[in-house]
Amino acid sequence: MAVTRDIAATYRGPRAVMRRLLAMGENEGRALAILMAGCVVMFIAQWPRLAREAYLTEQELNPLLGGALLAWAFIAPLILYAIALLSHWIAKAFRARGTGFGARLALFWALLASSPLVLLHGLVAGFIGPGPGLTAVGAIWLAVFATFWGLGLREAEWGKA
Repeated sequence: MAVTRDIAATYRGPRAVMRRLLAMGENEGRALAILMAGCVVMFIAQWPRLAREAYLTEQELNPLLGGALLAWAFIAPLILYAIALLSHWIAKAFRARGTGFGARLALFWALLASSPLVLLHGLVAGFIGPGPGLTAVGAIWLAVFATFWGLGLREAEWGKA
């Protein structure tokens, strides 16, 4: 199934999509591609906010974009791998029978699947700026991300896959 269809399907049934992804077998290259796609979308989502910040503070945009690129392309993947490992260890403490790959896939897929809301958050940050709208979109994204991650991790660690 196409990634965009899987993202849409995740909003209807996150556990079913995670089950299908896990049934494809352990493929670290696929997990890394999902992670990097999520990080690229997170980087792109920063552009409107950074453009607004550069305009309002009369700074150059390129250094701001460079910093965001460094953060999302190099630092965030390392942090996300560590978070996935930690979540797997915590699940193991609760007698989970999943693998580290499943924990990584659950986190990375939650990041990519929640990316449409991150893009919306970036647009609101760039065009409207700080305020209740930005806070609401951020809270919705956080809730959706946490739900996708929690249900995906549950499927990966305790599911039948």
